[in-house]
Amino acid sequence: MTTILVVDDSAMDRKIAGGLLQKRSGWGVVYANDGLQALEQIEMHVPDIVVTDLQMPGMDGLQLVAKVRKDFPLLPIVLMTAQGSEETAVRALQQGAANYVPKRILADELVDTVARVLSASSVDRTHSRLLHRLKRSLSHFEIENDLTLIPSLVHYLQQVLTRMRVCSETDVLRSGVALEEALLNAYYHGNLEISSELRLQDHSAYYDLARRRNTEEPFAARRIYLAAEMSPRQSTYVIRDEGPGFDPSEIPDATDPANIEKPCGRGLLLMHTFMDEVRFNESGNEVTMTKRHEAG
Repeated sequence: MTTILVVDDSAMDRKIAGGLLQKRSGWGVVYANDGLQALEQIEMHVPDIVVTDLQMPGMDGLQLVAKVRKDFPLLPIVLMTAQGSEETAVRALQQGAANYVPKRILADELVDTVARVLSASSVDRTHSRLLHRLKRSLSHFEIENDLTLIPSLVHYLQQVLTRMRVCSETDVLRSGVALEEALLNAYYHGNLEISSELRLQDHSAYYDLARRRNTEEPFAARRIYLAAEMSPRQSTYVIRDEGPGFDPSEIPDATDPANIEKPCGRGLLLMHTFMDEVRFNESGNEVTMTKRHEAG
């Protein structure tokens, strides 16, 4: 049984979030009213993941993230953000939270986001002595425009990072989240040419269009390319799609808290927060992300 700790000072919001999560088979939910009560719960029984509000009396979500990162560095945290908490959310991501979901789209996004973070955090921690001595890893992938291959690709790259022991478990998790966001962008916005605005307007229509285009030309034949170079000093990932691209100069500043609620802002914010460098090519169909390792 996967245990999820939901933290929110609003009884109604706790009930909504917990109700959504409990619909997933194999998930159980426990609750806390604020950060201090959450820490007490964690001390008694460490959950698999924490889902927390940011604005709470006593110990707020930002303070909870900092404390958990210090005392339970392998425990992933997903934020629930509301309007007015944008700056705090950015700071919490910088301090170690794994992902976030705006409260206005909890029904559409919370379960999928928690599932992705749980998958990313379950990387095999059994280190191979041989791979620990691996000093440089080069990988090149060409995958079909198949959504099911993305988690497997991310998991593989996380395993390499973990076994090379070049960074902390927290950075392995955060690198996986950034990689998944970049690959999903290549899948939906690049190869399938679907705008984030549609998901904001009609969540079901967004995914219905994606399923339809994945069986139609020219979308169905497109590929996603990933090149990864990992070493003790840094890891660099280059992800390219076969879509028409976009003008990178039109991308809003992903780290500006004012953009956190925008439909295209979430993935970019996570990429920029969890990686040290993120840059697009001129045509907008290729992104290069670099993460420097403290151990390197």
